[in-house]
Amino acid sequence: MQKDSAPLQGLVVLDLTRVLAGPYCTRLLSDLGARVIKIERPGTGDEMRRAMLQLEPGREDQSTYYVRCNAGKESVALELGHPAARAVILDLARVADVAVENFVPGVTERLGCDYETLASVKPDLVYCSISGYGQTGPWRLRPAFAHLIHAASGMMSLEQGADPAPRSANLQAADVLAGTHAFGAILAALWRRARTGDGARLDVSMLETLVAADDMTYGSVLNGGPTHGAPRIGMIVKAINGRHMALQTGGAPEIMPRLVAAMGRKDLLEDPRFATPTARRDNWAELRDTIEQWLESFRSVDEAVEALTQARVPCAPVLTPAEVVALPHLAAREFFSTVPHAGRGEVRIPRSPFQLDGRPLSPQGGAPYRVGEHTRRVLEEFLGYDRARVDELVAQGAAAAP
Repeated sequence: MQKDSAPLQGLVVLDLTRVLAGPYCTRLLSDLGARVIKIERPGTGDEMRRAMLQLEPGREDQSTYYVRCNAGKESVALELGHPAARAVILDLARVADVAVENFVPGVTERLGCDYETLASVKPDLVYCSISGYGQTGPWRLRPAFAHLIHAASGMMSLEQGADPAPRSANLQAADVLAGTHAFGAILAALWRRARTGDGARLDVSMLETLVAADDMTYGSVLNGGPTHGAPRIGMIVKAINGRHMALQTGGAPEIMPRLVAAMGRKDLLEDPRFATPTARRDNWAELRDTIEQWLESFRSVDEAVEALTQARVPCAPVLTPAEVVALPHLAAREFFSTVPHAGRGEVRIPRSPFQLDGRPLSPQGGAPYRVGEHTRRVLEEFLGYDRARVDELVAQGAAAAP
């Protein structure tokens, strides 16, 4: 994508986020051309600099986690608790279009970077807060990570199934969903601003994004119905010769007729136990056993997937992450990109999960190698500070500019 054709070219984002939900949101904005100025705490920076996998021997601030979420951004190191740094934040807010933060509610007020303070100098600012439980309500001050939201949202209970106890999930869905919803809400607010000139205050709750992502249970429970947990009716995971495959039998009316035709068992749909979607749900255990017995006739997962795909029945092999990285399909779509890295040369990361004009989006560059790597460039070239003023901020401990 040519820089001048990027949809968000010229947009300035003040990024007050860290860990995952906020940085994922601002990474999406960056990939679409926005200039994202990431504020990091001098010395330590974003906590996820120290996550796994460390890319460079002898350093503990170069994790793949951090690089993936912060590619294409500029790092300005400011000690937000310092009065002199607060003046810098106000100057950045004056030239920003969007500000994003994901502190626990109340922290931005103490640091002087809350909506009211920044909007006082930039009335049309689009200000987005991402938090675990939202900016209001009795749980608003509770610290939150995706694992905790998974528990509080009911998802951990729903996924327990026959396991003896609930367990944590691998996917940090609450973070990624919150970041994605924030991304969409920000773009909507910018469109409104373009029409009316009004800024916006956005409140995104990780808890609510995860509850809203459920496809069946909450619609049912809200209206007096049952929960629909694991194992999900209509879904099969079957072992065939040491590997596993997944099969979908519901979700569209055409799937079951195609499946029974492939099985050579059209009579199943004449059986009152399986003739309708409701009957199939009520008698799922018997139907599942019949389908799984048929799947055992295949010699391999690949053979079963090929036959079902030819029959237009939704299915897929269960792949490991290493197999996913090697998928020819993702290679054909150029989903994995490389970004420069000062110590490693280059690092592979996933691109944003959408294409524009038939082409994948590329990050604007690598992640900031050092905390405050771009402090001088942003403050001197963008805000117009002279070198003496930046030197004074560094000497006061308000900023870092390596």
